[in-house]
Amino acid sequence: MTTSLRWATRACIVGAFCGLSVLVAGALTSPSLVLALPLAAPAQPASAKTSNPHYDQGLALFREGKYTEAAEALKKAIDLDPRSAESHHLLGLIYSQGMKQPGEAVEELAKAIQINPNFSQAHYDLGRLYETQDKVAEAEQALKRAIELAPRFEEAQLALAKLYARRRAVDQAVHMYRDLLAHKPDHRDALYGLGYLYDGQGKAAQAREVLERLTKAYPRHADGWYLLGRIAEKDNRLADATSCYRLAIAAKPDLVDAHYNLGFIYRSGGKQDEAAQQFKEVIRLKPEYAEAHMNLGVVYTGLGKLEEAEREYEAALALKPALLEAQYNLGVFYELHQKDLGKALAHYRKYLELGGKDERVERIVRQVAQ
Repeated sequence: MTTSLRWATRACIVGAFCGLSVLVAGALTSPSLVLALPLAAPAQPASAKTSNPHYDQGLALFREGKYTEAAEALKKAIDLDPRSAESHHLLGLIYSQGMKQPGEAVEELAKAIQINPNFSQAHYDLGRLYETQDKVAEAEQALKRAIELAPRFEEAQLALAKLYARRRAVDQAVHMYRDLLAHKPDHRDALYGLGYLYDGQGKAAQAREVLERLTKAYPRHADGWYLLGRIAEKDNRLADATSCYRLAIAAKPDLVDAHYNLGFIYRSGGKQDEAAQQFKEVIRLKPEYAEAHMNLGVVYTGLGKLEEAEREYEAALALKPALLEAQYNLGVFYELHQKDLGKALAHYRKYLELGGKDERVERIVRQVAQ
């Protein structure tokens, strides 16, 4: 199978753009919806914090994970100063993060914003909370407002870019990532996210340029190396792809997809022992990976290890009976290597039933039927 055909036919194995693993591989990884602690918030007026001891007590308890006690302290702080946006904000975070009461959290964050419409951190935290509730429009509005109030609010820009990417609003996501990189050129997540989106758009040159910036700044970024390898492989630059996959594995030894793709390159290049090593590692890490079992069967067949090959083919079909290539390869195996036409025909017929197209197989099945 050629490299180009492989990308068109094999099962998508990238966790974030397997729907964009693969719009966003990865994989590609989905962003955390954990809300920022108030410690990360832009500085608020000191007087609002130091004049209310209940606020300080609530913050200390929150840091210790004592959420019920923290909420009680914040309620006292609000009783003392009902117009304290900071107290409502912190109580909202306690409800959302610690007590898992999203309704109360939304109410408190909204009160903080009502008191202080320019409270950018509260807008951001409300936006992230809306994300957890799948309220996409409300999340977008809140995050955009946070950015309007604080144009260099990195967390808000990143969250909005990822929100756009999940909605497949790729142009908007690209724009937001580029805005973030304009003032933070080495932002790790923005570089990867932008490279991933460019790759998804078929803009290989732009993707490669961004990902090379990423891996230069962060040499141990496994996903960056993996994606560079994928781009190189699709361009048939197999030496570059091999190097990138190796670097991805060096950074993250359990990166299954890098082992799989490296094994495929070795197999296609006739390096059967190296290929077998990679596919066996895939199976060790992910025993249910049917395609790896199938490819290991192909490798074993080439090495003349027919018993091992048969076992791997059967394992692939046990895991995924509708795996077209496995049905075909096992048919070829029985026909040409085991000289068992009956078994070969059974797999060839199943291959055709599943929609496989091969003139030689069709001819053999037709001749036997006559």
